[in-house]
This record gives sequence, structure tokens and C-alpha cells, in this order.
Amino acid sequence: MLHEGHYDLTTGAGLLACPRCDALHVEEDLRAGETARCVRCRTVLARPHEGAFTQIVALSFTQVVLMVAAVFFPFLEISRMGIGNATSLFGVALAFSHGWLLPLTAAVVAFIVGLPVLRALLLIYVLAPMARGGRPAPRAASAFRMSEMLRPWSMAEIFVIGTAIALVKLGGLATVRMGPAFWAFCALILVGVASRVFTCSATIWDALEDGGARTDGREVVPAAPPQPADGPRG
Repeated sequence: MLHEGHYDLTTGAGLLACPRCDALHVEEDLRAGETARCVRCRTVLARPHEGAFTQIVALSFTQVVLMVAAVFFPFLEISRMGIGNATSLFGVALAFSHGWLLPLTAAVVAFIVGLPVLRALLLIYVLAPMARGGRPAPRAASAFRMSEMLRPWSMAEIFVIGTAIALVKLGGLATVRMGPAFWAFCALILVGVASRVFTCSATIWDALEDGGARTDGREVVPAAPPQPADGPRG
């Protein structure tokens, strides 16, 4: 339940700002089936979801597995006049790992592969103990803070979009076939979107502050696009 009003320090309630209009609301726990909306612009702010921590951990494991497949499996095959060659991202990184291209190759691998994997591992470290009903792992708050800092720098989806554009231009010169690694990257993007839907930073911080006590399977997670409604709760 969210409503506008004065903030009473004695209640222990927090404040939640609407991401669209910045209206401040007093944060309260929601029951299953309820939806919190901004009282000013009707943006969906929060919605309870059963077992969100467990689902985030499972999706993070999936991201790690897909990234391993995307790195080592063939990414694409190019053929022209009967001569073809298939390569993986790992092979491309090794091919350009000499000379002045080494820093560029290291940066590309770090942003495309390293940061998404590191962020997934950090989320597993933070949420896995609490998903099982235990206390947070040591330095879990620092690990989650780092995962939030890495969020804008994980660029797997940017790499896939750029690759698709380049392959369209290359298609006029040679025959291009997508390998399993390309589709693993596409699946990785979908899994990342699903993980973001189930992730609510405010709820995770509350659970960390409470020592993992808020693990009753009724975490509040942000809904996807705003939906019109007649009241602040549905």
C-alpha cells in the first residue's frame, strides 16, 4: 500500500519515489494480488510476487550457463565460393590478442562477457542464502551494491544488436549462418529481461537490513510497463 503524506520517523516506513513523476509515497507491505500505483500518474510501482528471490537465483544461474555457451560455441559461419570458416567469440578474442588491439579486445570481452557473468554471480551470492530462509552471506550488502553499479555496464544486448546490423551488411558479400552462440546470446537477453522484472532493489535492501527476515516469498517486485487503473491498489 502506497499513499502520499508526511513521513513519520516513528513508523519505520520508508519512502518510495515514482520513477515517472518523482512523487514520494510511504512504503507499506503488500498482500498477494495487490498492486501499488502512483497516486499522481498511475504508474505501477510494486506488485507482490511469490518466491522472487528463488527465481532471480535460477535466472542468474541460467545467465552464467548461456554465457559459457555463447563464448565457446561457434558464433557464426561465413562462406563464399565454397570456402567457409566458423569461429567463436573465444577464437576471435585470441586472434586479436596481440599488438595494439589487445586493450580493445580486453575491453570488449570485459563489457560483453565479464561484467554480465560477474553481476549474475554476485546476485547468486547475495540472494541464494536468503532464498533458502537463511541469513545474508558475509558482505552481501557490498556485493549487491557492486551488482547495482555494474548494471548499466553489462552490454550483451548492445553487442547482439551491433552484430546483427553488421551481419546484414555482410550478407551481400558472403553467405552468413548464425551459430548456436548467437542464439545463446539472444536467449541471454531474454533471461536478463526476466531477471530485471523479478528484481526489486528496494526489497533486496530491506531484506539485507532485516538480516534475511523478509523471505516469506512475498517480495515486492516492480511491474513491467505502467498500466491504467482506477485506484492505487488492484
